[in-house]
Amino acid sequence: MYRERPYTNMKEMLVNDEIASAFGIVLETCGDGRCTLTMKIKKGMRNAYGAVHGAVIYALVDCAFAIAGNSRGEKAVGLSVTINYRRPVENGESLKAEAFEESRGKTTAVYRMKVTNQDRKLIAVADGLAYISK
Repeated sequence: MYRERPYTNMKEMLVNDEIASAFGIVLETCGDGRCTLTMKIKKGMRNAYGAVHGAVIYALVDCAFAIAGNSRGEKAVGLSVTINYRRPVENGESLKAEAFEESRGKTTAVYRMKVTNQDRKLIAVADGLAYISK
């Protein structure tokens, strides 16, 4: 069953996100239309080539998109995300995802997400389009 009412507490929203919990994603900062999340890469997150799987990085991006989109107390759901991976990630690295609202209308909003590692090197960039449910 889907939750209909919006979250007003973004920490509660992240705790209820099973992927965020499984991957150890942590909410560092949050404000209207923006947030910062972190995640430590651990064993079991690699692809067949030995680098961290793109789905793991995408999960961090998607969680940041969700928190930023819902941070105004209105329910926002993702319509699309485009992600560009810039460099591989290894076990043990720490990642930070920053999301911010680029544009918000009555029913849709555009978000930009950036993922960097502990050395501030760019890992991925993404754009997301959200539907705002009233």
